[in-house]
Amino acid sequence: MANNIEVKDLLEAGVHFGHLTRKWNPNMAPYIYMERNGIHVINLYKTAAKIEEANEALKKIAASGRKILFVATKKQAKDIVADKAGAVNMPYITERWPGGMLTNFVTIRKAVKKMASIDRMKKDGTFDTLSKKEKLQVDRLRAKLEKNLGSIADMTRLPGALFIVDTMREHIAVKEAQKLNIPIFAMVDTNSDPREVEYVIPSNDDASKSIEKVLSHVTGAIADGLSERKADKAAEKQAEEEEDKKAEQEAKEKKAKALEAEENE
Repeated sequence: MANNIEVKDLLEAGVHFGHLTRKWNPNMAPYIYMERNGIHVINLYKTAAKIEEANEALKKIAASGRKILFVATKKQAKDIVADKAGAVNMPYITERWPGGMLTNFVTIRKAVKKMASIDRMKKDGTFDTLSKKEKLQVDRLRAKLEKNLGSIADMTRLPGALFIVDTMREHIAVKEAQKLNIPIFAMVDTNSDPREVEYVIPSNDDASKSIEKVLSHVTGAIADGLSERKADKAAEKQAEEEEDKKAEQEAKEKKAKALEAEENE
């Protein structure tokens, strides 16, 4: 179950710290509580409400079986996103965003297939027939592909949504998702434009504690959605098995009646 969102916990994690007032984006005004020492302070009651709203939507997407692609290439977010998204089996990009990742998805899939073909070469012995130089080149290519695309290897179709940490830094991902009408969930700081995002989570997107706190809530909701999906599938399977048993029983009874009728004749 996703944890209840406590404003106190968000406060302790420093989720309320925005940017310097001179760097603010006026469109973030509705989410700003006050200014202190030249820094904007985010209204955490609004943050908590927005996390709950985002969680409901993410839970539905996860329950439908679609993937949510996490994007965070800034240093302080990389490991947290890899850990949290990986724990709920969701794809993530924590290295450089590959241009055309969404708008040219077919090409990206080809690169992922290339990675799989190198793995096959190593398994079937083809790799051993290469020269030392060729082996080195193939290994370098495999390492590069793994670094950039390893976490999306199982993403066979476009994601159902994007979750972004810092929309300004990941502006290319934002533009590609907008072009394809893929909903965007994001941690949006006071220097960013919330109008670019369907599900805004006003929050400090620079501090690791803040990122970890928000991601914990978000991935908790996704885990709930996945559990619901698993339970629904199990219930469907059970219903099918019961239907099969019922049909089998009816067939047996029908056959028994037919045999009885023959004997009576």
